[in-house]
Amino acid sequence: MQLLSERPMRLVDPDIQKYFRDVADHLARVQEQVVGFDELLNSILQANLAQATVAQNEDMRKITSWAAIVAVPTAVCGVYGMNFDHMPELHWKYGYPMVLTGIVVVCLTIHRTLKRNGWL
Repeated sequence: MQLLSERPMRLVDPDIQKYFRDVADHLARVQEQVVGFDELLNSILQANLAQATVAQNEDMRKITSWAAIVAVPTAVCGVYGMNFDHMPELHWKYGYPMVLTGIVVVCLTIHRTLKRNGWL
């Protein structure tokens, strides 16, 4: 369009060149609008991706928090599952309730700490 509107040609009448200049101007405006819409769409997509990433990070925090809480009884039960004979609390009358109480206290402490820090 630019070529047809600016260069004199034998096949293009000078009156028609004015028309081509007008069409070239409209084409340039439309092109600028398309570029602007493309940049706007790109910004919107980036914002959406950022929101999705934040949501995924929140989910991962919660999953990690619950995994940390569940790790305590798993570790304690793993040690007791080895069937050692020389563990002092095995032959003590209150050994089993004390271990369960200890597990609950540690899990509640971890839960409270994670809740206070905003992870749960």
